[in-house]
Amino acid sequence: MREKTNQMKRYKIAAIIIIIHSIIEIGGFFSVLPIWIFGIEASNFISFDPPTPDVAIAGLVWGTIRLTGGIGLLKNLKWGLALSVINCVIALALMMHLLPFGIMDGVLAGPALVLMLTQYFGKAKL
Repeated sequence: MREKTNQMKRYKIAAIIIIIHSIIEIGGFFSVLPIWIFGIEASNFISFDPPTPDVAIAGLVWGTIRLTGGIGLLKNLKWGLALSVINCVIALALMMHLLPFGIMDGVLAGPALVLMLTQYFGKAKL
């Protein structure tokens, strides 16, 4: 029984990391929304070039898909595991093309992927 509890613990931690990652991703869209709506200019002290709307909308969609996978994983559903693994692998593959924001993808998607894979495969030998 104790082993079953420990098994689910890694999935739960990975799911929480993925959900936090998705909230950050979705929050990125809503943080630049006032800039587009009200046309706020960057201050003289902070150099900020807001992303184009298509990039931010893609982040919103990506974050929503990631949130869906994280919730599925949190509820111990197989499709949640599959979707979360796919999301993490794609995020790690694309992180170098999305610098500096890709650093966040690597920091959050990497450990979540390792937790999910070590939990799924356990101590199985090749």
